[in-house]
Amino acid sequence: MKHLFNLTFILLSVLVLLFIVIPLVGLFSGVGWDGLRGAFLDSEIMLSVWLTMRVSFLGTCLILLTGLPLAYLIARNDFKGKSIIESIIDIPVMIPHTAAGIALLMAFNQGGMQRFFKSMGIQFIDTEAGIMIAMMFLSSPFLINGAKEGFKNVDPKLENVARTLGAGRFSAFFRVVLPNAQKDIVNGMLMMWSRGLGEFGAVVIIAYHPMVAPVMIYDRFNSYGLSYSAPVAAVMIAVSLTTFLLVRGLNNRKRR
Repeated sequence: MKHLFNLTFILLSVLVLLFIVIPLVGLFSGVGWDGLRGAFLDSEIMLSVWLTMRVSFLGTCLILLTGLPLAYLIARNDFKGKSIIESIIDIPVMIPHTAAGIALLMAFNQGGMQRFFKSMGIQFIDTEAGIMIAMMFLSSPFLINGAKEGFKNVDPKLENVARTLGAGRFSAFFRVVLPNAQKDIVNGMLMMWSRGLGEFGAVVIIAYHPMVAPVMIYDRFNSYGLSYSAPVAAVMIAVSLTTFLLVRGLNNRKRR
């Protein structure tokens, strides 16, 4: 029975891995080495990929700054309305992304909010700022929830011991809690960053231009077909996967 159990689970695991890997292999084999090299040499494609990665990373950093305190408060405290706040955090994951784009437009591009940001020289229609708020809104739950689980895994006794030894609340947080929750926080950042890279629905409503990679793939597929859009997809996947593996590998190695 033990062998049957292991064999069943291995076979099911192989099936789901094949389901993920086969489309990627098909994409890269269809594009071919020459097509992939040509895409990497295409300045328009590389500018779009760089824009996508840069804006998603900046959005991740902003949510890291503002989301860590929220994640810590939820992880360390029980209070009335906690489940409501946790549900609010998860809302962006549940709603259609096009609906999120419409909601962001109505919130930030009309009325008092529009006048406020315009007075600061910030506009959202067809700008990097618009791309960023779309990515941030829809991917922030991954970072906040990842950090929350990381903080929950840190024994409060460690923080209390640091405070009895003379550390203040800020010192204990930065010197004890953060280092012990680092792996989960970095993984949450990676999930948010990677989710932002793939955002299309909300971005295309707010900012068709400048084109991020998902919008460029859509635009080229509609205008020229599969042969012109596939190389862009291959480059985006290759760059994202390489960066993802490097950061996660370094994080796991440092943790060990």
